[in-house]
Formats: sequence, C-alpha cells, structure tokens
Amino acid sequence: MTNNKQINPGVGDELSEQTIFMEETVVKKPTAVGLEENIAGLLSYVFPPIIAIVFLFMEKENKFVRFHAIQSIILTATVFVLAIGLSIFGAILSVIKLGFIGGIISFGFWILAGPLFFFLAVFLIYQAYKGKMFKLPIIGNIAEKHSEPKSI
Repeated sequence: MTNNKQINPGVGDELSEQTIFMEETVVKKPTAVGLEENIAGLLSYVFPPIIAIVFLFMEKENKFVRFHAIQSIILTATVFVLAIGLSIFGAILSVIKLGFIGGIISFGFWILAGPLFFFLAVFLIYQAYKGKMFKLPIIGNIAEKHSEPKSI
C-alpha cells in the first residue's frame, strides 16, 4: 500500500499529516467457480443474467460474488419489466388510436434507458473489478440481504 502524504504546518511546532491519495489493494480470493472473486463479480454484469444465475447457484460461500450476481439479476429483471410495461402501454395507446404517442414514449425510453443501462453496467463492472460492493439504491440492499453464504 502506498501513501502520498503532504506535510502541513500545524499548531506551534507540531506537523500534521494529511493523506492525499491512498492506493487500494484488491484482495483476490479464489471462488467455487475457479476465478478470483473480483473477476467473477464483474462477469456477472458482462453477461447478465445468464452468468449471474450460474454464479449464484455455483457459489455458496463467497458473499462478494453472490452480491454482484444477485444485483445483476435484479437490475436486468427491472430493465426487462420496464421494457415490457412500456410496450404494453404503447399497445394500449395504439388500440385507442394514439399509437404515435405510444411509439414516441417507447422510443424515448430506449433512447434514454439503453445508454444509461450500458454506462451503469460499465460502472458496476469497474466497481466489481476494484473489489468494491457498490450498492445500487433499493436493488443493492436486496442483493446484500440475500448474498449471505449458503450452507450446503
């Protein structure tokens, strides 16, 4: 672990140290799937939800991998449900002769949600790679609650 410290004059003759930058060390533990935990965690977001489901069933003891797998599954399911809901809403508007408005709403959702989901996934991949359990609002709390290791 490396520390870059800046010495600032304190009160009187004493000097105080202020940490400017601290490099994090990622602890890489092997998992039941044969990968380091940070790699398994990031793969949960790369191929959702298939890899995440596989890791969830195979990994019984590693809370880090289970957390990222569950969060990935819930995030993917949420986006899927929103997409289906907006498609149904667009179909209803189409039936009542307002299909154009439904198309605009649905298209607008994908214009905004597609890139947002992509950048969120990239951010979560980075966090998992760094060994962090970054919790999304609501989804992260659920994932943390259910990621406790399971006894065989």
